[in-house]
Amino acid sequence: MTETPGYLKNLKKESVVQSVINCLTDAMRNKELKPGDKIPPEPDLAASLGVARSSVREAIKILTYLGVLESKRAEGTFVCSGFQESMIDPMIYGIILNQDSFENLMELREMTETGIMRLATLKYNESEGRALEKLLEQMKDILDSGEDMVDRFFQVDNQFHDMVSQMGKNPLADKISRVVRTLTHAMRYETVSKMINSGRSEELFQAHNRLYETLKSGRLDNVREIVRESYFGELVYGDGE
Repeated sequence: MTETPGYLKNLKKESVVQSVINCLTDAMRNKELKPGDKIPPEPDLAASLGVARSSVREAIKILTYLGVLESKRAEGTFVCSGFQESMIDPMIYGIILNQDSFENLMELREMTETGIMRLATLKYNESEGRALEKLLEQMKDILDSGEDMVDRFFQVDNQFHDMVSQMGKNPLADKISRVVRTLTHAMRYETVSKMINSGRSEELFQAHNRLYETLKSGRLDNVREIVRESYFGELVYGDGE
């Protein structure tokens, strides 16, 4: 008779599906199940845990959706070998559904972008720096052209911040940074629009240039202040009317 793995003996008296999830994730944290390991078939898991097969199936479905497990047809279900983008999805939904999340989101944005800037500064290289310079030149050309500036500038603005995020060379931090920028898309677009339409285009450009100069200089002492200045707070938060 096959001996039952230790992690299958820890079922708790709570929601059955959640209990199965907890047993499997505890086993992953304890290294009893490692990335790439195949988990027992549904019937074996259900019998070992003393639960219905439908509960095991639902737990596996949830962990697969979250990017923790992956099913391979005709082979079985395995612990994922690396970070999956779907792991971030529940956080996105949680933020969207949080009705009073504006200030929390702004704090998250500041914390995330400050951290990204620190990583990118520490890992800065000349090749990526030149690519950022080219994006700055595009920004300047757009602002000097006087044509369809808001949409064109905002597109390059996103490319600029995507590149800074990638320069940190941390896929998880990069993904979180992209999620935060997606969630703040509307407010960032409104800020760019107001800056350009109120004649403050040069200030908008210089904010990006200061970010670039900070990366290039390798100085970390004023990163938070420079990130915060780039938000143009009076435009983001409104004038109180």
